[in-house]
Amino acid sequence: MSDNAATSTSYLALGDSYTIGEGVPQAGTWPFQLAAALRAQGIELDDPQVIATTGWTTDELAAAIDAEAPQGPYALVSLLIGVNNQYRGRPLAEYRQQFEQLLQRAIALAGEDPQRVLVLSTPDWGFTPYAQQNGRDAAQVAREIDDFNAAAHACCGDYGVAFVDITPTSRDGGETVEMLADDGLHPSAAMYGRWAQLALPVAAGLLKPASAA
Repeated sequence: MSDNAATSTSYLALGDSYTIGEGVPQAGTWPFQLAAALRAQGIELDDPQVIATTGWTTDELAAAIDAEAPQGPYALVSLLIGVNNQYRGRPLAEYRQQFEQLLQRAIALAGEDPQRVLVLSTPDWGFTPYAQQNGRDAAQVAREIDDFNAAAHACCGDYGVAFVDITPTSRDGGETVEMLADDGLHPSAAMYGRWAQLALPVAAGLLKPASAA
């Protein structure tokens, strides 16, 4: 780990609609809630710089990173990507390859320190009102989401990157009004708060050694 990575308080959040928080205020997104929760624990971390847009697939996120050229090293880099690959019916093998490339880039942006990178699993959207209204097979969506997450999890294991599985939480009451944004598809700030709480102890463990140094 570089000295710059050890002393930085910057945070880069990479992803899609689940990272940018489609339909919720910025402060209600999970990366902003996570940063606030870490500060409440006495861990210095800036609000995130976000590279994310609704609808992005893995290759589109990679192109956006190229275009924005973020400058590390960041104290923390988070990555949550894959739902749009699944939604569009893109191949699992393609996702696995492109996710690994994104993970490598995330590690590089974290000062080549995999212990400064945090990956969240893709949530399950197949049971939401939006999915039901559009005739989606909830069981098929769940299987495909699980397959994509298994690929991401295995890749994280190969690189020694922390993986936080928020998918079961997304399925636990995730179809209820209070857990959904107005579009009936994306999570509400309350659901994002659940994700942030799951990520909190993991992120704190990644950051505390540097904050104490």
